Amino acid sequence: MEYFSLWNGKINDTSDQAAYNAFVDRYYELETEAYRRILEACPEGRVWSGAAAELQDALGFDGDMVIFAGFLDGIRESLRQPIPLEEMTDETLISLDIDYEKLLYNMHKAGARWLYGLEAWDLVFDAEKREEIGRRFRRENIARRDEMRVGRNEPCPCGSGKKYKNCHGRPGAVLDGEEGS
Repeated sequence: MEYFSLWNGKINDTSDQAAYNAFVDRYYELETEAYRRILEACPEGRVWSGAAAELQDALGFDGDMVIFAGFLDGIRESLRQPIPLEEMTDETLISLDIDYEKLLYNMHKAGARWLYGLEAWDLVFDAEKREEIGRRFRRENIARRDEMRVGRNEPCPCGSGKKYKNCHGRPGAVLDGEEGS
């Protein structure tokens, strides 16, 4: 089963807007729960590893390997070792050795306030460290963001692969440092 290909197909198919919105809402719900579990296990220094099917179950994806593939795509820039996402099967051994500082930075980069605002981050970094990472992100990206004008049908700058209008361009969604649309 090519979970990553299925993920890309689903996340890019907006032909049925209601189905697409339901899929994305479910993704955000499962993603948030997975990050909560990961962050709560951080003080013990846990490296999440195992067969893909077992790992997705442990992180709360309820057997949804397609959404789990999307989650792995989102986290892979924050991992110390690459994962074979394009070839992933249920039996593929995966190790999520997370660089938590990079993860928090990348959440700012994606404009994912619902993730970088999780209370479980208190278990990983103190408030001063979290604020320092947020300031570093804003400082490194302020000029680019000031100049950025994204068209509705252009790819979203958060890197999701979705059109801006279906991602951070929807009402109420904001990229870090911007006002809502």
